[in-house]
Amino acid sequence: MLNLADVIEAITGKRPQGVDLLITDAFIDSRQSIPGSIFFAIPGERVDGHNYVGDAFHKGSNIAVIQKDLSGLFPVLKLDQGTIISKSDLPDIPFCILVDNTILALQTIAKFWRTKMKLQVTGITGSVGKSTTKELVAEVLNQKFRTLKNAGNLNNEIGLPLTILRMTEGHEQAVLEMGFYIPGEITLLCDIARPIVGVVTNIGTVHAERAGSQATIAQGKAELIQSLPVEGTAILNYDDPLVKAMEKDAKCRVISYGINPEADIWADHIIGEGLEGIRFHLHYKDEIFQIRVPLIGQHSVHTALRAAAVGLAQGLTWGEIIVGLRTSRAQLRLVAVHTVSGALVLDDTYNASPESTLAALNLLEELEGRKIAVLGDMLELGPYTAEGHEKVGFRASEIVEELVVVGELGKLIGDAAHEAGLSMRHIHYFLNTEETTEFLQTILAEGDVVLVKGSHGMRMDRIVSALESEE
Repeated sequence: MLNLADVIEAITGKRPQGVDLLITDAFIDSRQSIPGSIFFAIPGERVDGHNYVGDAFHKGSNIAVIQKDLSGLFPVLKLDQGTIISKSDLPDIPFCILVDNTILALQTIAKFWRTKMKLQVTGITGSVGKSTTKELVAEVLNQKFRTLKNAGNLNNEIGLPLTILRMTEGHEQAVLEMGFYIPGEITLLCDIARPIVGVVTNIGTVHAERAGSQATIAQGKAELIQSLPVEGTAILNYDDPLVKAMEKDAKCRVISYGINPEADIWADHIIGEGLEGIRFHLHYKDEIFQIRVPLIGQHSVHTALRAAAVGLAQGLTWGEIIVGLRTSRAQLRLVAVHTVSGALVLDDTYNASPESTLAALNLLEELEGRKIAVLGDMLELGPYTAEGHEKVGFRASEIVEELVVVGELGKLIGDAAHEAGLSMRHIHYFLNTEETTEFLQTILAEGDVVLVKGSHGMRMDRIVSALESEE
């Protein structure tokens, strides 16, 4: 378990003698602090962690890492590279460690701690499906190894180091989701995490507003593959040309997956069973396995193939891999709830991109009942904004009986659906979630299946909450 001597050595390069204070966990949110933890005060315009150091100490944190001098409030130990610290120099707990940059200190400590761990890391990146892939990969690896994974979406330059600080000598594997916003970010994460297996799910348009283009996104995701050591394994989506092309970036073994028989691991006879999951035949070399996975939507076959490929790369038997897939409790962001009127609501409101929305519409198509899609703006698409919304509208026109669109960009979905042949009588435009909820409450009936999806900023979850609270 991490201790104070590790923290000091990571920052100064010098290990103090006689310092053995254990650190139970690491947080940037004082509300999560527990006795014996370390709190990193992250500065910010809206929320500055330095204002919550006292709260963290009250909750039981022993140490707070700060970059603003709070010596007037709490005992402070200043640390720089080369500083030599002895046990007698330490203030009584709780106290603050003053550094130049708390985020850099967090990353430096995590990188140091990672070098002390003997476990192997699987890194996962891509535009859609990272979190579900992470969950399923961890389930598979847990059949043989004690496995750590990111909690929630702790997948950035702050969240990933926090996860690494939770590594212990008892962990044998770690599965780390890696997010991407700007070039160089995944290289940084790989420098800290040192993955030996890298998985790329797909390349979509989400975050194109910040990244610039799909080509730039692909280059950013490829940083994971470029960072793998010669003895590592790259796991690439054969069905996505931008991911498949990353094979040229790999200096290690490559395992491809997809529904194309040219892939190393591939699937056919894919059958969606609605909310009960999917069935398919998995092919690897001359072997064929009949698989049933409790993941929703036929697109989830790619998630299962990725997890199988990681298991294969990490030396699991096919028996262990298949048990992991079949018994998975992988957390899904899509949740099914019922309204008092008897309608089934598919809550997929965590976020939205054209790719994930098309996949959700495909799931809606599999289910029995009057199909209603409630779709909001998809944000951060940059130059793909119009194209992305129009693609969703065209597909929705082929599936739904009623289309409800929310927001300024949502109008693009409705207009495209009408252009594709859906009558205006069945397209309903709203600017906010309140109006949308009131309308839905008047039309939903028993047997309806309602997909609700939009970018997180649209707060489409409020629609689901209002409909569910009717009970």
